[in-house]
Amino acid sequence: MITGELKNRIDSLWTEFWTGGIANPLTVIEQITFLMYSRLLDMEERKDEKRSQLTGKHFTRRFRLDGKPGELDKNGKALNEQDCRWENWRHLGAEQMLPHVRDKVFKHFSEMAERSGNEGSLFAEFMKDAQMMIQKANLLSKAVEAVNNLPLDQGDTKGDLYEYLLSKLTTAGINGQFRTPRHIIRLMVELMQPQVTDRVCDPACGTGGFLVETYDYMMRTHTSEAGKHTETFINERGEQETTTLFSGDLLTPHRKHIDNDMFHGFDFDATMLRVASMNLIMHGVAAPDVHYQDTLSQSFEEKRPKQSKNAFDLILANPPFKGSLDEQDVAPDLLRVVKTKKTELLFIGLILRMLKTGGRSATIVPDGVLFGSSKAHVQLRQHLIENNQLEAIISLPSGVFKPYAGVSTAIIIFSKGGSTDKVFFYDMHADGYSLDDKRQPINDNDLPDLKTQYQQWNAGKGEFSDRTQKAFSVSKADLVAQNYDLSINRYKEQVHSEEQHDDPREILKSLMALETEIQRELKELEGML
Repeated sequence: MITGELKNRIDSLWTEFWTGGIANPLTVIEQITFLMYSRLLDMEERKDEKRSQLTGKHFTRRFRLDGKPGELDKNGKALNEQDCRWENWRHLGAEQMLPHVRDKVFKHFSEMAERSGNEGSLFAEFMKDAQMMIQKANLLSKAVEAVNNLPLDQGDTKGDLYEYLLSKLTTAGINGQFRTPRHIIRLMVELMQPQVTDRVCDPACGTGGFLVETYDYMMRTHTSEAGKHTETFINERGEQETTTLFSGDLLTPHRKHIDNDMFHGFDFDATMLRVASMNLIMHGVAAPDVHYQDTLSQSFEEKRPKQSKNAFDLILANPPFKGSLDEQDVAPDLLRVVKTKKTELLFIGLILRMLKTGGRSATIVPDGVLFGSSKAHVQLRQHLIENNQLEAIISLPSGVFKPYAGVSTAIIIFSKGGSTDKVFFYDMHADGYSLDDKRQPINDNDLPDLKTQYQQWNAGKGEFSDRTQKAFSVSKADLVAQNYDLSINRYKEQVHSEEQHDDPREILKSLMALETEIQRELKELEGML
């Protein structure tokens, strides 16, 4: 839940960055992220200090307190970092604040990462190469004031707040990267029904949308009736809305796993990495495992062998579509599955390698993966069907990713190992939004029907033999007969209704009567003149 007033604050802050010369939306989010994290660090330090006073137990400080202000250790590092705490520097004047944050606070970020003693840890990667892009003292002062007024101490609100920030990403990146609509992410998570004991991964995580939605799903499905809280608020249109907040009280026995080992993400865009890390932290995951890594390269297997093979129960992804890699850099294991340079094919091979036997995946792919006729395309589809269990192909409307792109896509669901018997197909025509660049809400929405049909399919209920319907099944034998083609139009039967036309003689008679009427009215008009 995020109120209109809170949205107005974010919009106002966004405008300040724009007029302050920072127009790249990802850069704006990154800079706001740094300020949010600085405040969160101080908030957590204060909580630990109070806990330490009550219990007498020592804790590892985020801000050193080993000496007097200005005193250095033998390595030239500050022994006292209290002036880097949010509450201690945010009151500085604008002209004094800018050099202090640039030269001391950001330096503290990197030194704290070094002290973690774990290159590749969440914090080290989160703050790696962090740079302050704000060059105007007045802009920094306004940004600090705005961030200080945000309700970061409210777990439910701060996650929604960060999602609203991310919604302002309106430009697609290179190599086919673009933001996956939130409702499509939610659909995929709800179809897969992740379990609280799962290890979940996105090998091309971007801003972490799939991982965050999985956590939100856990909160929704593991909250007792007593733990649910309903609130009413006025939205930005002045309308009254009601929302339910989920405490996730039934997750308590699994909290350690959720905070430390449930969520895993990889990306080779450092900015995206920082944003994804903050996104998960803001939603309530204490220490998500998010790393800077090109998962298709040989270095992934060398640096993270435990995560590159047989590691995960569930993988959710919308990997880059248009990339092409140097074959010399691709992990040899992937080339044994599918010999190609195309990233959309390599990612399917990667996901199979990263899944545990029996592990499942829901992945968005361009339609070309389903019907491409190259040797690599056919080889991959054959491998999915013959050596694994291909469960479902869900055809998405071509406007789902507008305004970023109009590419036709599908969701492909499969399990590692086993074999394929029948495949569930669904022909989605509408996702609840117009399929133009505006993407306005509309009444037509196939998502509820898709979820119902898929649940019935998994439960072995319902009849799916009628290929004229949106949901139907196709046997393995039929797939093999079509050279493993998985395009829905290959199997769906179109219903053609016979058009009824009037007799040509009757049409001619009507035209002559109309002509007579026209001539009569023309003569009446002539008489009037």
